[in-house]
Amino acid sequence: MKTAFSIDARRIIVDYSSVYCETVEKLLKSKPFEYILQRYLQKLAQRESPIYDYFSCCYNSDDKLSMYKDLIAVLRLLTTYRINEIVELNTRYAQLLQDGKLVYEFVEGLYDFWRSYERYIIMTAPKTKLRTRDSIHHAQFIKANETLRQLILRTYRTICENLIEQPFRVYRQLPAGAHIGLLTQTIEWDCPVEYQAIQSIPFIRLALLEPPVIFYPRMNKRSGLFNEVLENPLSDLNIQPEEWFCYPAKIGKTLAFAYFHQSFMSQGASLANLFELAQYEDIVGKKPDLILMFGAPQLQYTNDLAIFHHDRQNQVLVGYEVNTTKIDYFGYMKKMLLTLHNVTMLERNRLPLHGAMVSIRLKSKASANVIIIGDSGAGKSETLEAFRILAQEYISDMTIIFDDMGSIEFANNEFKAFGTEIGAFLRLDDLQPGYAFEQLDRSIFMSPNLTNARVILPVTKYSKIIQGTSIDYFLYANNYEKVNEKKPAIEVFDSPDQALEVFNTGKRIAKGTTSEKGLVESYFANPFGAPQRKTQHETLAINYINKMFKLNIIVGQIRTQLGREGYEQKGPQEAARALFANISKNLKLESGQ
Repeated sequence: MKTAFSIDARRIIVDYSSVYCETVEKLLKSKPFEYILQRYLQKLAQRESPIYDYFSCCYNSDDKLSMYKDLIAVLRLLTTYRINEIVELNTRYAQLLQDGKLVYEFVEGLYDFWRSYERYIIMTAPKTKLRTRDSIHHAQFIKANETLRQLILRTYRTICENLIEQPFRVYRQLPAGAHIGLLTQTIEWDCPVEYQAIQSIPFIRLALLEPPVIFYPRMNKRSGLFNEVLENPLSDLNIQPEEWFCYPAKIGKTLAFAYFHQSFMSQGASLANLFELAQYEDIVGKKPDLILMFGAPQLQYTNDLAIFHHDRQNQVLVGYEVNTTKIDYFGYMKKMLLTLHNVTMLERNRLPLHGAMVSIRLKSKASANVIIIGDSGAGKSETLEAFRILAQEYISDMTIIFDDMGSIEFANNEFKAFGTEIGAFLRLDDLQPGYAFEQLDRSIFMSPNLTNARVILPVTKYSKIIQGTSIDYFLYANNYEKVNEKKPAIEVFDSPDQALEVFNTGKRIAKGTTSEKGLVESYFANPFGAPQRKTQHETLAINYINKMFKLNIIVGQIRTQLGREGYEQKGPQEAARALFANISKNLKLESGQ
C-alpha cells in the first residue's frame, strides 16, 4: 500500500508499518483516528443529530474547523483529566464540555462507529528465507495486533471514566482492534513475462482473525457459469499493484495465487478459513498452477463478469472476475478457484467431483469411505452435518476428506480420492440450531441476517485431504424425492448406465444458494469445469464409473430430502441412519454372518 491507510464507506485498511501506535497520544494523533472522527461528525451532521447541534452552537457557522480541532484536543485531554480539571486548565473548552452526558454519548457513538467498519491491519515483512526471521516477524505481528486492540479499549474506557467520573462496573472485552490482520511479504516467484503487472503484489504470509468475524457483502448468492475464453485476460493488464493482495492457496495438490483488489478485502481475507495458506518455500522461485484476479478492470472483448483462460504456453489456468458489486459474494471467489482446480484435474486425467467425502468408523466396527456427489443445496454438506449430530450414537471416528470439491485418480488398479479445502462454506439455515454459535471462536459469518446466510469454518487438516483415500461408496445426493418403500434412502445402482444417467442429469431442487429456482439440472452436478470441458469430462467419467463397478465400489444415490419443506434437518439425518445401516450390513456380509 502506498498510503498509510485506506478508508471507504464500509472498510478501513491500515498499514501498521507506517502508522504504528503504542501509546494513547500516538493513537489520537494518528491520521486514521482523525479521519474516523471527521466521518462520524459528517454522519451526525447529515442526521441533524442533537449532539452535532450542541457542538455547533459553540462555534460560528463558518468555523467548523475550530470545532473539529477542539474535539480532538478535548479527547486527548480526557485520557488524562476529568471534565472539571480540563475546564480549569483551559476555559476555552468550558462551553464544549458543559453537558458531560451528551459528550459521553458522543464518545460512545464514535466508538461504535469505528467498530461498524470492516477493520484490517496490514504489516509488511522484509524479504527473508530464514525460518527464524519469519518466526520473529510473526511474533512481532501478533504482538502489534494485540497491542492495538488493548490500546483502543484502554483509550475508550479512560475517556468514558473521566467523563462519568467513576469506573465502569461491567467491562466487555469487545473486539475493538482489527477484524483481520495480515502480514504480507514481497516474494520473487517464477513470473512469466506476460504476468509482469502482478509480479510485485505482496503475498499474505500470516492471517490473524479476531472472532467472531462478521461481514456483510453486497450480494448473497451466485449465478451463472464461468465461461472459458481464448484470450489471456492478464495480457496488457493495467492495475495499481499497491491496491492488491495475494492469498497463496494450496488447493489440493495445486498451488493457486488468489489476487484480490482491496475493495474485496472481506472475500480475499476469508480464504484463510477455507484453503491452506502456502508457505514461503511453496512460493519462492515457483510458478503457480492457478492464478485468480478478483476485482480486476472490465475487459474490452467481453461483457462477462467472470471468465477463465487456459494458458497452455505457461501451463497456468487463469481466472478473471471484474470489479463490480455483482461479484461481492464469497461464492464467486471460491467457485472460480475450484473451477480452475477442476480443469487442471481433467488435464491430469483426474475426475473432479462436486461433493463431499468422509471416512467413518461406526461403533458396530464397520467402516467406510463415502463420497456424496451433489450440486449446491443438494445435501452433501448437510449430510456430513447429520453425521456429526448422530456421532455420539453411531460413530466412533470420523474424518472429513473434502466438504465441497475433490478429485479421484485411478492408478495401480485402485481409486484414490483427494480433497481441495481445509474449510467449509455452509448455509446457516441448514445447520443444527446452535451449532454455528458453538463455532463462534473460529468462524467467519457472511450476511447472517439474510437468506442463504453463510459461515466459513475450518473442518479438516491439509495432510488429510492430500494423502489419498480409498473409496467404498460413491453416491449421488438426491434432495427432491420422498423416501418410501420403492425409493429408499440408500439406493444401489445395478449398472454403470443407470448410474451415469443419474449423475449426468444432476437433478436437484434449488435451495436459493444460486439464482436457480425449483427442480433444476446440472451436468454431473458440477458447473465448475465439467460442462466447460464436457467431452473431456464425459470420457473420463464413463471410464471411471465402469471401473468402480468392476472393483465392487458401491455406486448409488442417497435421498437427503433436503429440498422438501420441513426436511431440512430431518431428511439428511434419516439418510445418515440409512447409510450407517447399509455400511453395517455390508460388514456382516463380508464376514459371512
